[in-house]
Amino acid sequence: MNNEIPAVTAQGLDAELLLNADLLFLDEIMARVGVDGITAAYANVGVLAAVDQHAAAVRESLRGAARAIDAPSLAAYGRSIAAAARRAGRFLPDPGGAHVAAMDWLAADWHLLRLVAVCLLAEDAAVM
Repeated sequence: MNNEIPAVTAQGLDAELLLNADLLFLDEIMARVGVDGITAAYANVGVLAAVDQHAAAVRESLRGAARAIDAPSLAAYGRSIAAAARRAGRFLPDPGGAHVAAMDWLAADWHLLRLVAVCLLAEDAAVM
């Protein structure tokens, strides 16, 4: 009797676990900045223009890296933005924080707008 998991099954399981981790990350970013940022964008043409420019830059970056606009690519991109923000001493708001809903999105930090764009692309691609 062999107790080893066949390689195909293990690889399939690994891929499913990674996809679930990517979806959880995208859900967390949506809760932290996406919902309020997208709402603000649809309420203010200036915010929408800024988020749209960020979304175009994300699409271009993924295209340049020969990556699809899917959960793994968007999550990886979002993680890199969040990590860079942390290194710069800028942190993401808590999920559902009242200060996020009330913030001036026209004056939002670059990393927040870029993460809102990642959320918008994830919604457009129906990966969330």
